[in-house]
Amino acid sequence: MADRQTQLLEYVIEHERVDVAALSERFGVSQVTIRKDLDQLESRGLVKREHGYAVAPDQDNLLGRMAYHYENKLSIATTARSLVSPGATVMIESGSCCALLAEQLAGQGTQIITNSSFIARLVGERTQVVLLGGDFQASAEVCVGPMVAEALAAFHVSDLFIGIDGFTLAGFTGRNHLRAAVVQEMATRAERVTVLSESAKFGRLGAVSLLPTTSVQRVVTDAALASNEKKSLVDAGVEVLLADS
Repeated sequence: MADRQTQLLEYVIEHERVDVAALSERFGVSQVTIRKDLDQLESRGLVKREHGYAVAPDQDNLLGRMAYHYENKLSIATTARSLVSPGATVMIESGSCCALLAEQLAGQGTQIITNSSFIARLVGERTQVVLLGGDFQASAEVCVGPMVAEALAAFHVSDLFIGIDGFTLAGFTGRNHLRAAVVQEMATRAERVTVLSESAKFGRLGAVSLLPTTSVQRVVTDAALASNEKKSLVDAGVEVLLADS
């Protein structure tokens, strides 16, 4: 995307619903130009259009989430890629940083086990993917439920990569209890669990418990991670890797 479109998308996501006139003033271009930009963003599924307004995509829309702070998330994914040996088999749960990691791994012969149909579509033609079936959540493009747990029983891997929606002293949190249950089951099938997340998520609280801090071995995030949050992780025995900005 053009730089202005990237900035426009991030502004809409941050403000959730913005009128075209305000966007025109904010970015110093005509409303006609803003509408053309929004048309292109909407054609990619990155924003929604209402009469006179631009509306942020659903929180589960991975295309929109990947485009939001793209360079930062790509840096996190690139750092995480160095943790995976060529030809390895890994589990990757859904999430924007996780999807970017899958894309990074696709060219090095990695087999990916995932419950995310989005990730499967993104990299399935370039690497071997095992897609775990179950009850389909269309908005997030993931499978959840007991059938995923049954499928997972056939696998054991060295590394699981997950995203999060929040962090407390007690552990990591998410937004959806069904997805959280899948993550918890995946964690039992992996020797190491690595969280991939922008540092902003560590100042938030998700609605449901995901994993206790003691169940996570590594966190890959950006350099803006608050010192007290980093200390909490390190004190709990979690290795913290900061991606280059």
